[in-house]
Amino acid sequence: MTFSDIFKSSFLENVTSVSPFDMVLAMILAFAVGVFIFLIYKKTYSGVMFSSSFGVTLVALTMITTFVILAVTSNVVLSLGMVGALSIVRFRTAIKEPLDIAFLFWAIAAGIVLAAGLIPLAVFGSVIIGVIILIFANRKEAADPYIVVIHCDGSESEKKAFEYLSGKTKKCVVKSKTARKGSVEVNAEIRLNDDNTDFINELSELPGVESAVLVSYNGDYMG
Repeated sequence: MTFSDIFKSSFLENVTSVSPFDMVLAMILAFAVGVFIFLIYKKTYSGVMFSSSFGVTLVALTMITTFVILAVTSNVVLSLGMVGALSIVRFRTAIKEPLDIAFLFWAIAAGIVLAAGLIPLAVFGSVIIGVIILIFANRKEAADPYIVVIHCDGSESEKKAFEYLSGKTKKCVVKSKTARKGSVEVNAEIRLNDDNTDFINELSELPGVESAVLVSYNGDYMG
């Protein structure tokens, strides 16, 4: 009995079902597409702190998906076992940015398409997706939202502060209000008329206003 007789599922024959040239070409293209996805992610990132590890993950995920699909396409039995093995994988890392989910699926889809041999679809599809993300992710609103935190000593000073604030901004909407004895704290969302923020200095000098803080706001965090 030879060593190959031990494997009844023709394991050794399936090893050569994918040529070395196809393996190298697929992995090089997967690396190139993964780097392209990483560059688009870095260019369009708008969160609090850029995560270089997530960018590296996109490159690695594209290459990992490629060689997994290459293995699956070479053996039907292996493909069934791979489905069962991957079904128990669970990801515990929280995705804070909704756009990050699109990048993850993009990396996985690119790896699958490359391993399937549809190289033009993988390349041109990635270019089109990258251009669309660049256009829409970098589009800025006419007026960026800000949050103003005002500390006053009473309702009269609060009223005067908002009258002044309404005259200096396009939009002023109260988001929250906390009242204590001798102190009122109000958080308001505003839209500026221009990039000039000197009005916050004048606001803090109004009678009864103890402090005024202006922070950028993107819907996910303050500060």
